[in-house]
Amino acid sequence: MRRWFRRKGKAEETSGENGAAPLVEETEPSSEAAGEEASLVAAEELAAEAESVGLEPPPVPAISTTAVPESATPPSEAGPEAVGLALPEAEDLEDPGEVPEAVRRKRFHRLRERLHRTREALSGRLERLFAGRKVVDAELLEELEELLITADIGVETSLFLIQALQEKLKRRELADVERLKAALQAEMVALLTGPAPQDRSARPRVVLLVGVNGVGKTTTIAKLAHRDRHQGLTPMLVAADTFRAAAVEQLEIWGERVGAAVVKQKTGSDPAAVVFDGLAAAVARGADTVYVDTAGRLHTKVNLMEELKKIHRTAAKKIPGAPHDVLLILDATTGQNALNQARLFHEAVGVTGLILTKMDGTAKGGVALAVVHETGIPLRYIGVGEAMEDLRPFDAEAFVEAILG
Repeated sequence: MRRWFRRKGKAEETSGENGAAPLVEETEPSSEAAGEEASLVAAEELAAEAESVGLEPPPVPAISTTAVPESATPPSEAGPEAVGLALPEAEDLEDPGEVPEAVRRKRFHRLRERLHRTREALSGRLERLFAGRKVVDAELLEELEELLITADIGVETSLFLIQALQEKLKRRELADVERLKAALQAEMVALLTGPAPQDRSARPRVVLLVGVNGVGKTTTIAKLAHRDRHQGLTPMLVAADTFRAAAVEQLEIWGERVGAAVVKQKTGSDPAAVVFDGLAAAVARGADTVYVDTAGRLHTKVNLMEELKKIHRTAAKKIPGAPHDVLLILDATTGQNALNQARLFHEAVGVTGLILTKMDGTAKGGVALAVVHETGIPLRYIGVGEAMEDLRPFDAEAFVEAILG
């Protein structure tokens, strides 16, 4: 049995003068979903049930325009009153290849500012290494390799880059340090350039978000949903981190602010059952995208990986081909530990894309190269701040130019 209701109190206060709070669907735990053996719930049944209680799709709520300062308490630690959304400019939510050159340069300069710590760890040290060097030789490449390793690019990836440069040196293509720097930049761009975007025509498109606690999963989901709303899509959020009441509450807070319905069950419910019912609700209500928030206990815990595998299987049973994306969220400040996490999650659930958060607060942004090279998983987004527009679609050329230029 499902109960539909509108959130009261703070939800109404933050929804704007004429906007209504988005719906939260609270479902009873589904034994069929938990066992993964029941027949699928028909979308028509769910729609008829909603109609029987007088449910109408709610109007889109107004979004708070209160800017979030860089030093503000993150939403994961703040109450509803403390959380605000900064409305991004339209240009900030467009894909890199779809904007005029002037807008692209403006965006690049902001990106460069946000990545200043990583840039100093790489570009600043490169300038000091190259200062006064007239000739590119084996000794210089050896020193460059050491610099790359200590900039969190990692041993394997640094060696890969140096070997490519050594081949160019043998072919006498590195006449001076300027050509060396240009060659290094080109090799990094090639390494980070992933495959063409996958077909995103599935409706609903189911996206499973995974990662350990503290990497920013909930706020990243909100930013992805906000991006969808800007593009005219209808997102739905599924609270499958059922073991932490705070996780569900945080997702509801963000759902209210971005205008996305949230599907949840009581604390301690089977996460797979929540996902099963959430996907049924998404089909019934015609959602375009479904973002599934998952638990993030330590990645060394076997039971977490088994739970994620079960969620993955349940999604596939409810909607053939789902999940269409499995995005792993990594905290860039953890450096090489992010690489270990990527390997474990990829082995468990087949990660299709990476999101690196907190890139603005660390000098360890070079880990992006290590994770992409050593796992083969493309980098989809980077987080460079707290505001909505600070989750950026990853652009390899702009990123490398920002940290080396």
